[in-house]
Amino acid sequence: MKILTFRAAIAAVSLVALAPAVLAAPAQGDAPITEAELAGHMKTLSSDAFEGRGPGTEGEDRTIAYIVGEWAKAGLEAVPGSATPWLQGVPLIETQATGGTAKFKVKGRDFPVGEDGIVLTGRDAAVSLTDLPLVFVGYGIDGAGQVKADVRGKVAVMLYENAPFGDKLPRYRERRQMLADAGASAVLVIATDADLWEQIRHSLGGKTTRLASAKTGAPVTGFLSPAAADALFAKAGQSGDALRGGAKAADYAGAELPVAVDLATTSVVRPYQSNNIIAKLPGAKPDGKAVLFLGHWDHLGICAPDDAKDRICNGAVDNASGIAVLIEVAKRLASGARPDRDIYFMATTSEEKGLLGAHYFAEHPVVPLADITVALNIDTIAISPRGTPVATIGRGKPAYDAVVREVATKLGRKMDDDGEADAFVQRQDGWALGAKGVTSLMVGGSFSDMPLLEKFLGSDYHGPADEFSDKVPLGGAAEDADLHVALGRAFADTKRWAGK
Repeated sequence: MKILTFRAAIAAVSLVALAPAVLAAPAQGDAPITEAELAGHMKTLSSDAFEGRGPGTEGEDRTIAYIVGEWAKAGLEAVPGSATPWLQGVPLIETQATGGTAKFKVKGRDFPVGEDGIVLTGRDAAVSLTDLPLVFVGYGIDGAGQVKADVRGKVAVMLYENAPFGDKLPRYRERRQMLADAGASAVLVIATDADLWEQIRHSLGGKTTRLASAKTGAPVTGFLSPAAADALFAKAGQSGDALRGGAKAADYAGAELPVAVDLATTSVVRPYQSNNIIAKLPGAKPDGKAVLFLGHWDHLGICAPDDAKDRICNGAVDNASGIAVLIEVAKRLASGARPDRDIYFMATTSEEKGLLGAHYFAEHPVVPLADITVALNIDTIAISPRGTPVATIGRGKPAYDAVVREVATKLGRKMDDDGEADAFVQRQDGWALGAKGVTSLMVGGSFSDMPLLEKFLGSDYHGPADEFSDKVPLGGAAEDADLHVALGRAFADTKRWAGK
């Protein structure tokens, strides 16, 4: 297969746009999306030629070329007024740690924490901090979502997992930033368990990325393994279990420990630009409201050491599967009866680095956020078999829930209302839009069958094994793709949906 650069692809798309328009005859109904159609896109996007679709790499160029080419063939258009057609530039800053040391003194005595127990990243090219007090801050915030502990000039040690109190409190990245805003000189996050620690060591490896426009974080950030944290707590005369238990109180204000810390880091700081890919399907009867489909195109790129047998995290399920669905949904909606409202399709960058592309779009929307009647996010969709009930991440608004239920029922799907999927609401791009008041839903079977999802998250997820093969279940993905076509038609129908 010939791989074009995204510049060549956009040039080719421009030529297509000049050709006479050929419109498909309105269909009586949308043809089902097949497993073979999804497989074709997934094989290409997760092939080694795309190098794991890392932002700012040749893999990004190839991904852009492929998605733009497919959307243009489907009849979608570039969003008017964009500086580069089809693309929204997202300025990023990557910080790659080149060295880091942490020296802990407990009650005046040295306490070593080995390299296998800590990962550090400095905000600047060189950072040196000495004799910092250490405070355990639990989840970093109280039940009102505010920093309660005194962290100014200190090392704040925070738990990774979500707080068990409050409603929709921020995840660890936002809490880490809040601690930095409160004056913490360093923030160390304790991994939840050994599996997460290994994922962090392999996928992060001392590398962080932020939006160029974002607030600066603490001078030093990092992660501690659970074993290293517990050993440090024990040396300081505290039980790790007791500290974690106390932190579950909504008014927890932190515990300062008899620990002093010296931190030194060196880093390479690289500004670069990645891109959201955005296309428009003009409506037949636009009324000022729009439907937005989105899914992240990025994955972890070349993620393993030079001596590894397989160095590429290909991201077949996460999230070549979602992009495959976005492409086929666009084809059905563009080739059948034209929906009333405008429909936008967006493939976001840097979801894996903290929903960065989605956050950037939310801050710099190419379509007014108030005009988006619903955003439908598609992520990690190739998990479940046909017949899996439909779960909704972001449910809770009766009018929207009723549309989802009606559409799913007409397709012969059952609803899963047990609420287990709610745990993932902050772990997907819709969260960035929801924070700005856009109703954002993630609908389908992947987050309904928790044992299957947890099996994937505990095995192939974020590793080189997430490759396309005949073992990837596509039946549920095809059903969910048809569901999204139907949802797009429902929410874009001015008579059926009032555009709340």
